[in-house]
Formats: sequence, structure tokens, C-alpha cells
Amino acid sequence: MTSLLTRLLRRGPSSPSIPVTVYTREGCCCCHKAIDVLESFRRTYSLEIDLVDVDSDPQLAADYGLTVPVVAIDGKVRFKGLVNPVLLERILSKRES
Repeated sequence: MTSLLTRLLRRGPSSPSIPVTVYTREGCCCCHKAIDVLESFRRTYSLEIDLVDVDSDPQLAADYGLTVPVVAIDGKVRFKGLVNPVLLERILSKRES
């Protein structure tokens, strides 16, 4: 596993941010926990976190229903429900390689 210092040194100021979309719902405690995990990785991996309320769009509500939070990294759904920090670390560090 790559050390934090190695990752920070590898990422230059011009490193592109990683787009992360979190499909969420107001008042969802699991969504808040997922966002907290993502926020803890934000600076290290330059995450650009976009929150999308599924109740704002009938199609999103139909697609994700009660499965929120749904986390997509680079447009690919990686987590539904809980965000596993260990798996998130692997996904993000592999993306940098």
C-alpha cells in the first residue's frame, strides 16, 4: 500500500480532480456517513464531490429509490449504501497508478 507521503508527493498542483457523485436524500443518516468518509479523502486525492438529491428528479428517485447513498467515481457506481474506506482507498490509489 502506498504511503500518504508518497501519494501527496506524486500529486502535483496540476493533478486533475477526481469526480465523485453522491446520490443522496435529505435526512438520510447513511448518506451523511458516506459523505463524511469521502470528505476524509477529499484533500489527499483531490476529490470533487457533487451531491445529487434523488428526490429532485423522478427518474433518479425511480433508479435509486431506497438504495441511497449511491457513490459514483468517474461515472462508475462503486458503492451503494455504505462506503468502505479500505475499498475506497484501493480504488483511488489504483486510479493514480
